[in-house]
Amino acid sequence: MLPSPSSSPAHVLEHITNVPPRKPLRQAPLKFFPTPPNEKKPKRQAQLLASDSPRKRIKLSQEFVASDSDEYGSSSDEYLEEDSEDEDVFFAGPSARPAQPTHRANHRVTSMYNKPASFPMSSFSQLSTRPILQSFVSSSKADVFKCESVQPDRYLTPPYACSYSHGAKKGQKSYLAVANEEGTVHIFDTSKRRDWDPEPQRSTLQPHQNGVFEVKWDETDSRIATCSGDKSARITDVRTGTITHALQGHSNTIKCVTWDPNHQELLATGSRDGTICLWDLRTSERHGDSELHLAQPVRMIHGAHQEPQLKGKGRARKGISAPPGITSLLYPDALTYGLVSSGSADGILKYWDLRCLESTKKSRGAKPKPPPVLLSSPMDPTTLQGSRRARGILSLAAGSGPTAGLIFGLGADSNIHCYSLPSLEPQTSRQYSHPNLKASSFYVTLSVSTCGRWLASGGTSTDGRAFLFDVEASRSSGNSPGSTAVQLSSQRGEIGAVDWAQDALATCADDGTVRIWRPDVEVYRGCVEMPEEKRWDWAWGS
Repeated sequence: MLPSPSSSPAHVLEHITNVPPRKPLRQAPLKFFPTPPNEKKPKRQAQLLASDSPRKRIKLSQEFVASDSDEYGSSSDEYLEEDSEDEDVFFAGPSARPAQPTHRANHRVTSMYNKPASFPMSSFSQLSTRPILQSFVSSSKADVFKCESVQPDRYLTPPYACSYSHGAKKGQKSYLAVANEEGTVHIFDTSKRRDWDPEPQRSTLQPHQNGVFEVKWDETDSRIATCSGDKSARITDVRTGTITHALQGHSNTIKCVTWDPNHQELLATGSRDGTICLWDLRTSERHGDSELHLAQPVRMIHGAHQEPQLKGKGRARKGISAPPGITSLLYPDALTYGLVSSGSADGILKYWDLRCLESTKKSRGAKPKPPPVLLSSPMDPTTLQGSRRARGILSLAAGSGPTAGLIFGLGADSNIHCYSLPSLEPQTSRQYSHPNLKASSFYVTLSVSTCGRWLASGGTSTDGRAFLFDVEASRSSGNSPGSTAVQLSSQRGEIGAVDWAQDALATCADDGTVRIWRPDVEVYRGCVEMPEEKRWDWAWGS
């Protein structure tokens, strides 16, 4: 009968463990190299105790702790191989080895597994994601939504604007608000479904009786703000369909609206009259006995993008030119209490500090003066390509993630320009274009993906083309951005509004349809291999 481990003499184990004898410690197994129980396999242990021939063992010493990562990797493989063969005879309990080297060895292994890669993280951003953009496909049955007209003599109506909810951008339910030229807003559930599944129930709102040029969700996804050709902006409760606020103060069509991300009751609008209006819904007043509240702007910036007229002795002009219209507004994350605006006359962006604005109510016989601009673009990027005159900016989009601190602007010169914050200086090395990208309409918009790496743009070509750009890859590879762009073409007419969810892209066309694009490598490969068969059921990029 074999003696138990507690009664075995210490000198018998000395030549096996290959460590100097020590005073027995607490008989608790280590977490890193657990000691197998001796009672389960007595035959194997008896053979080892009776054998006097030396056997190869893993030596846990200071040399193992001080070895570098490459040597450790090879040693760990050797240990795994030998441990699989001699698992029942390997002893590494605290009674057979010093406690301090064991702690250092455990710390060494843990730190090596938790240590990041030795190559720089910038190499990830240099990898092209064009294959992912190429794999974007759209089902002709499950990913097409029609903007039905509310008029009895029409079937479809062109969509003007679209916006995904904040929840959709975070991976939650994919609700998409689409506004059209009849003042109607459709809210679609664009979650992925099978081809034979019916379309989910949509919600239809009627905040205006004129075309809606932009629609935006508030931070809670319970209200939407719309701006229209009727010179007003309105707030609508999505759950009840009730118009809660009417914002009146512009003298021309309102082109853009945006919510203040830091306060759910503040928002800003820009109009073709060249004025930026700031609104506080808490100052609104109830209209009669209804639930509608009327609001007036708390601050107005007149002639926000109008050049100052120089005083001189020259003959005064007979007519005064109208100020450039405001085309896009956004609240940048990097600049608190600020608002960035773009105009229809040039590619200059302006930043306004909302804390420094004074009351600009019009008084009779006195011209309202615009407040001083805190920051402005030092140059116009639309004039750097040999253009005879400056071109306006159609749409702005703020970067995030790898493009945080950047603002992208789609210009009327059919180029996507990049501005850096906080100086708003154009970056000529980050200009994106494509031979087929034409942007000559103020209905075309730009959108940045939730990961911050991809740009989506519409176009005014009549063959229904949208364009996707990998921002980082085209910059780091040194190639022309147009050579890395992906074209999505399956709709008819111009592609105006585009917007990203976390896993999808929406494109709106003049044919009255909205298409949802999703990455699917298997479907894309099938479409490339059998285009004639797949073109009836799928649309894919090129």
